[in-house]
Amino acid sequence: MKKSKMLELSLTKEFLENIAGKEAIKLVGFCKNKNKGFTDEEVAKKLNVKITEVRAILNRLHYRGVACYQKTKNEQTGWYSYTWEIKPKRIAELILESQTEEIDKLEKKVDFEKDYVFFSCKEKCDNVPFEVAVQYQFKCPRCGKKLNSIDNKKRLKEMKNQIELITKELKQLQKNI
Repeated sequence: MKKSKMLELSLTKEFLENIAGKEAIKLVGFCKNKNKGFTDEEVAKKLNVKITEVRAILNRLHYRGVACYQKTKNEQTGWYSYTWEIKPKRIAELILESQTEEIDKLEKKVDFEKDYVFFSCKEKCDNVPFEVAVQYQFKCPRCGKKLNSIDNKKRLKEMKNQIELITKELKQLQKNI
């Protein structure tokens, strides 16, 4: 998979935004065509973002192993300069790891939803399984109104669709590793 296609996936965008903020998507997108390293000043100028914000994003990406740098010292000034590089393979690995866990959670939730009958009040405070509804004598534990059985087919379908979508995008990512 090309780096540019990987960045188009919603999982990738969501992942980058969660670990380093919205500007991280732009930053990684800017770096996708670079075969060599880049400096934080170069990125700040191209993206029209404060250099401190670029450094903060790069540091957050570095913390996760998505960005790495090479530090060189200018012998005349004594200042250090950093040449950064983005690791798309690491992005894919981290997404695969987290989304595999997410699929497991969703599958367990689907199994739970299939096996139980749920109840809710008119205010839709909370969905409770039959056993809990019996304990509260079919009165909502929050508002005290009557609990009625609900049809959770729509919720099950939404969770199954979400699993399907994540699985589809993960297959695209796995081609990259």
